[in-house]
Amino acid sequence: MEAKLVEAIPAGQGWLFEPKWDGFRCLAFRDGDTVVLQSKAGQPLTRYFPEVAAAVRKLAPHRFVLDGEVAVPVDGEFAFDALLQRIHPSDSRVRKLAAETPAIFLVFDLLVDPDGRALVNESLADRRSKLEAFAARQLTESGDVRLSPATTDRSVVDGWFDNMAGLGLDGVMAKRLDAAYASGERTAMQKIKRMRTADCVVGGFRWATGQRVVGSLLLGLYDQEGLLHHVGFTSSFKATEKAAVLAKVEPLMGGEGFSGNAPGGPSRWSTERTGEWEPLAPALVCEVRYDHWSGDRFRHGTTFLRWRPDKAPRQCTFDQIPGRARARKHAS
Repeated sequence: MEAKLVEAIPAGQGWLFEPKWDGFRCLAFRDGDTVVLQSKAGQPLTRYFPEVAAAVRKLAPHRFVLDGEVAVPVDGEFAFDALLQRIHPSDSRVRKLAAETPAIFLVFDLLVDPDGRALVNESLADRRSKLEAFAARQLTESGDVRLSPATTDRSVVDGWFDNMAGLGLDGVMAKRLDAAYASGERTAMQKIKRMRTADCVVGGFRWATGQRVVGSLLLGLYDQEGLLHHVGFTSSFKATEKAAVLAKVEPLMGGEGFSGNAPGGPSRWSTERTGEWEPLAPALVCEVRYDHWSGDRFRHGTTFLRWRPDKAPRQCTFDQIPGRARARKHAS
């Protein structure tokens, strides 16, 4: 079940609200001594978080599937940068970071119970009740695997919003209590953030003028037909970061780039060759902050926030943009 980004907490009854932690979404599969961690998109996470896998393996039941969020607490707050450092090819580096800044697993759903029964077709209300019973027997508030809080009380949600930074939150999730886990309706799960952000595919880049460094990343979103459309750019990198950005994009040069709308030609206000850009294989995902959306693109340049190695490029769709579908309907 995928979440739809909305601008306000949904009205009416029948919603369960949960914190949206500043971490990686993670599914934990336990079958005997075997524990597998993976992202919602199916990307393997076990080798990057061995301490989380070990904590899941220590739980008494020998069979279950949990859905939750992996986060790294540092000095009382969750540090996304510390989380990103875990996606590293060196096992020794991962083990070192796991010892220095161990991650925890915040659980918000039970998909297979300890008796091996699949719960995905049951309502969230029933799954949450079973998860809380599981947590009461198996989890502790200060353990490496913890129950993520949930509420139907709007005043509690307001408190979360008022102290998002202190709690390590990235927003709030709203989920229909009557919805099955496998529901295909994006309206059954919604996320609310205080700032406008979007996860975008990096479909290409432009060189900085007169330098062998990246000047800007070209951002794309997928439509319902699976075409990747250019929707804007981000260039908010510090000079010290540009070498690292180039190292990320160079292996992907020569890829297909944008399969839908591509970047346009040179600006009439510039004498530079701004129409030239390098296409990339659509493999990198980054999160950006934006202030305005207009005409199927970001109206201005966006602010780069972070890389999202836990996100699959195909998850980066136009559905992330609140109000876009309504605007297109009115324009048609």
